[in-house]
Amino acid sequence: MAHPKRKHSKTRRDKKRAGNSTLATPSSSLCPACQQPKPAHHICPQCGEYKGIKYVEKKEKKTKKN
Repeated sequence: MAHPKRKHSKTRRDKKRAGNSTLATPSSSLCPACQQPKPAHHICPQCGEYKGIKYVEKKEKKTKKN
């Protein structure tokens, strides 16, 4: 098996690895029901719908009256 003649510096090693860390940001789309941005292929966090079907019921916050 071949072996390197000289050790690669940490800078050279890290420069080679730097290109792999550029990840694309997750795409988002508009919910057709409430027009709020949501992650693609996920249930909408605002209204709870996905592809026109209601999966999660939205809970209303209880407010205390003084």
